[in-house]
Amino acid sequence: MRHRRFGSIVLTGALALAALGSAPAVASASGPAPSGGAAAARHRVEVFGEDGSIGRATAPAASPYLAAGRPALAPAAGDGEVTAVLRSGEPAGKVDVVVIGDGYTAGEQERFRADAAAKWQELSAVEPYASYRGLFNVWAVATVSAESGITGDPDRATVRDTALGSYFWCEDIERLLCVDTEAVETYAAKAPQADLVLVVANTAKYGGAGYNVASALGYDGIATVAGGNARAGQIAVHETGHSLGKLADEYFYEGDDVYPAELGEPEEPNISLSTADRLARDRAKWFRWIGRPSPDGGVVGGYEGGGYYPKGLYRPTENSIMRSLGREFNLPGREAMIAGFYRHAVPLTSPTPAGTPLTRADRLTVDLPVSGTVLTWSVDGRELRQLRGRTEINLATVPLPGPRGRVHTLTATATDPTSAVLDPALRPRLTTTLAWPATR
Repeated sequence: MRHRRFGSIVLTGALALAALGSAPAVASASGPAPSGGAAAARHRVEVFGEDGSIGRATAPAASPYLAAGRPALAPAAGDGEVTAVLRSGEPAGKVDVVVIGDGYTAGEQERFRADAAAKWQELSAVEPYASYRGLFNVWAVATVSAESGITGDPDRATVRDTALGSYFWCEDIERLLCVDTEAVETYAAKAPQADLVLVVANTAKYGGAGYNVASALGYDGIATVAGGNARAGQIAVHETGHSLGKLADEYFYEGDDVYPAELGEPEEPNISLSTADRLARDRAKWFRWIGRPSPDGGVVGGYEGGGYYPKGLYRPTENSIMRSLGREFNLPGREAMIAGFYRHAVPLTSPTPAGTPLTRADRLTVDLPVSGTVLTWSVDGRELRQLRGRTEINLATVPLPGPRGRVHTLTATATDPTSAVLDPALRPRLTTTLAWPATR
């Protein structure tokens, strides 16, 4: 949830309750409270109803159920262990998803890994993830909890001792599944790299949360989901629209509140002050998609309401996943997501690092993680058409003119030609070039 302005709407837990189904306004179940500065730190979070609706609240960064001040114990066997659920390549060239468990005991770590794999399958079944799975690594980071399950399940009187202090009934909202963000950071740091962070809780109760955080590790948000609930994966899909696609929320609250025009044009690519006609006239934002059928239903245009305001802002389609769960990304959203993938990943890698000296005795291979990627080869800037599309070449067959010992530059260039990205400003991210010095 990366937003720099919220205008006159102030959503507290009470408003979130109104949107998502009310709960008794009584005190949380007893548990140790955090102390010091951590107690005051809060995050904006998103709350997800079982009907697919989305709202906002604020939640503490620290969990009152992560026992503060208890004696330090030696880490349990296996705690912090990192397992590759999916390893497509080196982290530097991939989007690295870090899945962290909570509420799983030492004897339940296989279940955690199975739940982590299942959540990745749910996420990657949605486009554009489905077409870009090769750009991702997925790491499961084990946390060993003293007790099985999650605080607040099955009822708010239930308290569990878990590694991340996850709990339902956060801010008196039953389905809001909060977590200790400092504890999450500690475990996320154990993975090779963290571009996305997903906390999977050992519960079948529907719930989750989306945190607006900016971590020094490089990830921009945390999504919490119920590991044993088949519908909770949609929470992660929506949250990655913020963290990867830099998309705004397209939902809004009923009423007459108007977006203050003096705040200016929102920076996110999927909401605007402009109607569809004005976007087309000004050739702005999603104008290239206007009039096209969108995978979330209907056609791309300008639909009033978005960014929490019912009036004064427009969104591209009637109801994408950035408005309610169980939907698809609309066409501008897919474009933004693919561009987001390529902020972290590249369309061309090689087990032979670029810059490695090559001779005619060598063979060179490259990897193209995305189907349909166009690959070309050149020597000293001149394309070798006979090698187009080849992912393995024998240097003995590569023409290296001139005297023996002369150093040439062998270059591979890969471009993802997807029609899902129309904005020419984004297309440079879809090309990668690797070069090696070569002699004969």
